[in-house]
Amino acid sequence: MSKPNILYVFTDQQSATMMSCTGNPWLQTPAMDRLAARGVRFERAYCTNPVCLPSRFSMITGQMPSYAGIRSNDWQQETPGIPPAIFNYGLGRIFKDAGYDAYYGGKTHLPGFEPDQLGFDILTYDERDVLAQKCADFISSRDGSKPYLLYVSLINPHDICFMAINDGHDPMLSAGMEEAIKRFNLTQEQIDQFMAGPRQLEAILQEGDKLDTDHLPPLPPNHQPQADEPEAIAQMLDQRPFRRNARENYDERRWRLHRWAFCRLTELVDRQLGMILDAVDKSGQAENTVVIFTSDHGDHDSAHKLEHKDAPYEEACRIPLIIAEPGSCGSVDTKNLTSNGLDLIPTLCDCAGITHPDQSLPGYSIRPLVTGQAQSILRDALPVESEFGRAIVTATHKYVEYFSGSKRQQLYDLICDPGETRNCLDDPGQQASLAFMRAQFKKYYSEMNVQTASI
Repeated sequence: MSKPNILYVFTDQQSATMMSCTGNPWLQTPAMDRLAARGVRFERAYCTNPVCLPSRFSMITGQMPSYAGIRSNDWQQETPGIPPAIFNYGLGRIFKDAGYDAYYGGKTHLPGFEPDQLGFDILTYDERDVLAQKCADFISSRDGSKPYLLYVSLINPHDICFMAINDGHDPMLSAGMEEAIKRFNLTQEQIDQFMAGPRQLEAILQEGDKLDTDHLPPLPPNHQPQADEPEAIAQMLDQRPFRRNARENYDERRWRLHRWAFCRLTELVDRQLGMILDAVDKSGQAENTVVIFTSDHGDHDSAHKLEHKDAPYEEACRIPLIIAEPGSCGSVDTKNLTSNGLDLIPTLCDCAGITHPDQSLPGYSIRPLVTGQAQSILRDALPVESEFGRAIVTATHKYVEYFSGSKRQQLYDLICDPGETRNCLDDPGQQASLAFMRAQFKKYYSEMNVQTASI
């Protein structure tokens, strides 16, 4: 068989549970569901950092954000520079050298470089319907004589961010737009593209305002702030006043409307995914195309009275991950801890039969879990970083050490308390688990710090 085409599609700010195939009754995602029905959905998939730029850096490089000193979207204040290996081993270049065409389409949001510097050809920088149509046209135009890697970055349901920003009358949006115009020399078409998000969300919210409350999703069981909440959460809210405004001033209906709008934006991006998948099915090459679907991070979606992302709670860190390879069939992997930042590049290379030249990548190929060649657990623990702290996740627990503030250390029992409503750090029955989690934390981050310091 010839080398397979590889289609990698990811959304922006979509939590793991925001698909109807996960049992969520408040939205319908037929495109995502049909992909899950012919592939493997990884239930325990996490991003490396629950913010756009750090997570996207990981996905396109295979390294943790801290590899380049990145903790947040404000990367200019954090990184001493992007390591040369990132450009030496650019993903697009590696695939081109292996006989592939490599194209990138959609939102970038990378730390000071663009996908073409990694060897990609640019299909379009549009993030919405134009992107979906261009991807469909690209796939339809292929004659099968040469394989392709198509890396697709769709913007929604990220537009949900604008709800709290607008409700808080925060100047961040206009100031950020002015800065973006200066820094990136945006055209009027690009400005219009950016502003399409707020306008579209406003129309969705106006429609939702007309609904009876019974038609809005209920508040989640962990809606109230966590008992023994770490002080770092207050620091996060103070950093973006519109977020504190949402926590302090949203009533129940406004929170539920937020959840409803989040569902509608997810359905919107599902339709765009559907356009792309339809093109694959009609191309005559579906039996030689691997499709991978995920998101860069999630959204708190009213859990802990939070919206947006940043904090290392499950709603922001756990993301959808589906891999459909010809011959695979619908199943759910509930055991393996997977990372779309660390494991993506090893998996892509495995699918294409490529040996990645950088053998220091810390992730694993999860393709054997899709093809049935391996059933064993890949790892015992998985790291998740954030602007405010670092975490380790295992099959049963999550341990977090925030960088500052009181109650810096947090231990969550994800089996007994999946909503992370209380810190069980001092529980007598959790001390063995705490010792194990601290050992995993120290082992991983000590090794990581050695690696980072040597760059």
